[in-house]
Amino acid sequence: MVKIDLNGDLGESFGRYTLGHDQDILPFISSANIACGFHAADPMVMAKTVSLAERYQVKIGAHPGFHDRVGFGRRVLQASPEEIANDVTYQIGALTAFTQAKKLHHVKPHGALYNMAAQDEKVARAICEAIKAFDPELILYGLANSALISEAQAIGLSYAQEVFADRHYHDDGTLVSRSEDGAVIRNEQEVIGRVLAMVKEKRVKTINGNWLDLDPDTICLHGDHPYAVQFARKLTDALQGHQIKIG
Repeated sequence: MVKIDLNGDLGESFGRYTLGHDQDILPFISSANIACGFHAADPMVMAKTVSLAERYQVKIGAHPGFHDRVGFGRRVLQASPEEIANDVTYQIGALTAFTQAKKLHHVKPHGALYNMAAQDEKVARAICEAIKAFDPELILYGLANSALISEAQAIGLSYAQEVFADRHYHDDGTLVSRSEDGAVIRNEQEVIGRVLAMVKEKRVKTINGNWLDLDPDTICLHGDHPYAVQFARKLTDALQGHQIKIG
């Protein structure tokens, strides 16, 4: 039986502000990327989200980003590889402290940091080395076929090639920027069809109509979408209906 991991970006509330549908989406995912206080979250939110993930027996990962709450970590900040490595280490350590086992399953960079590392080998290497130095058993979740994956391979860091259910791709495998029209796919049936093609046929159609080869290990579901829970339920049913196990 084919098996695929479903991951969700969670814990992105802050103070009085609530974002996402964390508790409702947890039953449908197998791993959670939890914000670590830089692009979103705070200690109270981190503690609550980790506790919820543990209750649902979902694999817990850190979701480190740029120190940019105002821009939700989606703005590119100028930082040296050393600064990026230290920021990632800090955020991994902060989230780890809230877990019962004092150990995480994976690390997935967030937003602009993720997209930068997907194309910049120096940034990708800094992130991978920081993860391995913290805990060599951690798994990097990175954009399929990107510099994050090649740098993880280069230093012997375990990795999971990530694809996105609701995002369009360029022909080179990078994600279409959210600032561009059509970057986010809203039609549920279209998204489900794309996911099935990625998992079963190991390919996806780009925004230009060409086929891009992929070999996904994990699929990202965005928990802040207004219909995230409804979509997660339908996608889960579709995958299981095609004898694809989630886990």
